[in-house]
Amino acid sequence: MNSYGDPQSSRARARVPGSASSTPDDDQSSSYSASARPAPDAYRRGAGGRASVAGSASVGSASVGSASPGRASVAGSASVGSASVGSASVGSASAGRASVGSAAVGSATPGRASVGSASVGAARVGAAGATARAAVRPVPPGDEGAIGGGRSGRGKDKSKAAKRRRRTNILTAAAAVLVILLGAGVVGGTYFFDDVDLPPPVTEDQSNVIKYSTGATIAKLGEQNRTVVPEAKINKVVEHAVAAAEDKNFYSHHGIDMKGIVRAAWNNFTGGATQGASTITQQYARHAADLKAISINRKLREAVIARKLESQYNKDQIMGMYLNYIYLGEGRYGIEAAAQGYFGKSVLTPAGQKGAITPYEAAVLASIIKQPEPDPSGGHKGYDPNYNLAAAKDRWEYTMKNMLEMKWITQAEYDARKYPKVKPVTKAGSSKATSGPVGVVMRHVRAELAEMGISQQEFDKGGLTVTTTINPAVQKAAEEAGSRKSETSPMHSKPATYQASVIGIDPKTGAVLGYYAGDDPNGLDYGGYMDGQTLKITGGQSPGSTFKLYTLAAGLKEDISFKTTWDGTKTRPNGKKISNAGAEDSAICKGKIKYCDLEYSTIKSYNFPFYWIADGIGREKVIQAAVDAGVQHMFPDKGDAIDLTKTNAATWKKNFDNEVAFGQYRVPPLEHAEGVATIVNGGVRNDTHFIKEVRKVDADTGKVTIIKGQKSAGKRVFDEAQMSNLQGVMAEIVKVDDRDLKGGRESIAKSGTWEFNGGSGDTWFVGGIPQLAATVWVGGKNNKVELKDGNKDMFGAGTPSKIWKKFLDASAAAMNWDNEDFPKRVETGNPDSPYANGQEPPPPPVQQTDPNQGCVLGFIGTCDNNNGQNNGGNPGNNGGNTGGGNPGGGGDAGGGGNTTFPTTQGD
Repeated sequence: MNSYGDPQSSRARARVPGSASSTPDDDQSSSYSASARPAPDAYRRGAGGRASVAGSASVGSASVGSASPGRASVAGSASVGSASVGSASVGSASAGRASVGSAAVGSATPGRASVGSASVGAARVGAAGATARAAVRPVPPGDEGAIGGGRSGRGKDKSKAAKRRRRTNILTAAAAVLVILLGAGVVGGTYFFDDVDLPPPVTEDQSNVIKYSTGATIAKLGEQNRTVVPEAKINKVVEHAVAAAEDKNFYSHHGIDMKGIVRAAWNNFTGGATQGASTITQQYARHAADLKAISINRKLREAVIARKLESQYNKDQIMGMYLNYIYLGEGRYGIEAAAQGYFGKSVLTPAGQKGAITPYEAAVLASIIKQPEPDPSGGHKGYDPNYNLAAAKDRWEYTMKNMLEMKWITQAEYDARKYPKVKPVTKAGSSKATSGPVGVVMRHVRAELAEMGISQQEFDKGGLTVTTTINPAVQKAAEEAGSRKSETSPMHSKPATYQASVIGIDPKTGAVLGYYAGDDPNGLDYGGYMDGQTLKITGGQSPGSTFKLYTLAAGLKEDISFKTTWDGTKTRPNGKKISNAGAEDSAICKGKIKYCDLEYSTIKSYNFPFYWIADGIGREKVIQAAVDAGVQHMFPDKGDAIDLTKTNAATWKKNFDNEVAFGQYRVPPLEHAEGVATIVNGGVRNDTHFIKEVRKVDADTGKVTIIKGQKSAGKRVFDEAQMSNLQGVMAEIVKVDDRDLKGGRESIAKSGTWEFNGGSGDTWFVGGIPQLAATVWVGGKNNKVELKDGNKDMFGAGTPSKIWKKFLDASAAAMNWDNEDFPKRVETGNPDSPYANGQEPPPPPVQQTDPNQGCVLGFIGTCDNNNGQNNGGNPGNNGGNTGGGNPGGGGDAGGGGNTTFPTTQGD
């Protein structure tokens, strides 16, 4: 019920938490009892009387000395709660200085009545059961001292100083009442208190930390460089230092700084400079409610929210929220980012352990909060020691002194204080994505996070620590081998229109160890052709003869042997000749174009056997082998990429012809690199990935969730013996192309080229060592160009193979890998496979021998001095004997299918 007997409304029932007898921000006088003061409670009823504000809303109890009951009313029935006029002598009472909230203005002295300790914040609105309502009545002239039971026997002090004091007190009291009437009293008003909602806890945006596989930081991605940490694990010395610097009474007040409210009101009315002096709770309330305007209204709303925060959360929780939000200069948000940035330490390291923040370092961080950056208009330079060391030290001394006063450090610690050294300003903002080639990796990281179920929204919120698979040593080797900016790269002397990509994958795990796909982290990704915004695959390059690896894998699966022979003169069904890099028929296969064996064709990279393998077993089986190895997207002659994992053989046959067998159709180099890694790994496929693990830390509990990047164990997709057979042939290519690695390290490879404008447009060299599969592409930057090595057309065995060798040699040396061999070759397949179309080789030419070959000086040995008559009387005998034997009749001298003697064949 209200004072008129009517039921109270919900607004009338709202109460401001606090104590009627002592405001949250009162100085800790001897009359204050911590044990007696009630805990914060927005709905606690007071035991004292009732003072009403603009109606029947009561604000605490008013006790005026020993005055008789009565109601002090301001603007109707509003009383200034907890107003105490005491110790005043009769006849000499004067109105003291009014105190709003915790700001005690003036104190009662002999001959002076103090109207003070008026607590707005601590008063209960709608408190029931007033035991005494005292009215503060105006004192009529000549009746000073009529109020209360003050000391008697002393007359009025009529000195000029006393008059000035009385005049000042009256003006101050009037100003205080005016403040209450115009705004400050609204804090205790029921309508305003209910009207201000408590905002939900702010989820602070954090940066995402991206690391190398070794743990070193690659980049911090996010709008703000912030790492949210759980309050329960923050080193207490940090919290105490912050309280000492910003609000040393934080742990004893209830969140409101009434002095600040009055000061803001006064400056607002007088047009003076705006001022702060908010408590830690008020500072966080301002942030949580996004209160940017500097005015009495903002101060009042801030105060109400602060009181509600104190009712909802305990001090440690408020401190934790505050420490995670504050800005501490140099692009660092939150205490953890600041500790890492200024000292390279974590606030989570427990006190006493190695690497823990010291009290002196904590004081440096806390001292920055007041003004982290220089005033852009030329004012104060702030308290960042990197920009204003002198002021930073002064502020640090202030913080240290408060820490000692509050007994948060010992006297010995204080006496031993020494300003710690901070890390210098970093040149590049740590909250931005890294620059340079490794920056291209970030888009692949984001794509994999999405596959892990981490949405873009969650990524933008930050707080993730992503350890990538990228090894800094292998990454460096890739960049130095492939970038034109590297003076040691074979690309360094090439035109600016040329571009390379270098991809190194651990074949045993699928982890990408090195990835060079261009120098611009925001530019075109020449390795994966992944769009930096949509994370979609947008392009690829024709792999040329390197795609034959999948054709061979499919052929070996169909029991085709490397000993099968193939006819290079056979034309396509449409009558067109199959091109072999422009080579003349007479120069192909050492003149054996009609029965060239598959192994030699692979080493010399002829196209015709591969066309007919695809024609015979079905080109869909070639494509399936590529899919099994790791290729997912392929571009037809026109149109967008086809996802091979979501389409079937019918779609493939419709969009791709037999030329797929030797690499006509574009694929992303990264996907091709996965396929190459599968073959290097002996037919066991591991999904290519850039993420080693992701750590997500719960900001409230500190619980860490770890998500691994490698999805599953490797899967065998090709027969082990067949792969050893293929690897054995690929090892010969390295020797032929003179790309042997340092130290006799065994390697396997395949070159490839695709034409453009009659020359070369895409060139490749792929393969690797057991520890690292390496894929190198060289082509046009932005647009296709005709590639040259000097004055000649560039081929895969040229510049790409040089990059490949440099990359592998450097990586192996940096990683200190052992010289590991590939498995021993096992030859498989049917040499007489029905798919082979090579013609039967002609019989070898008969070799004529000199009938006197064994005759020396005409008489030693067998001499035919009578034209054969002495050797049987039959000239044909000799021919018969030599013609059918080993010298040339089909035996060891070359009469079989593998003869090395050139023959002349008809068309």
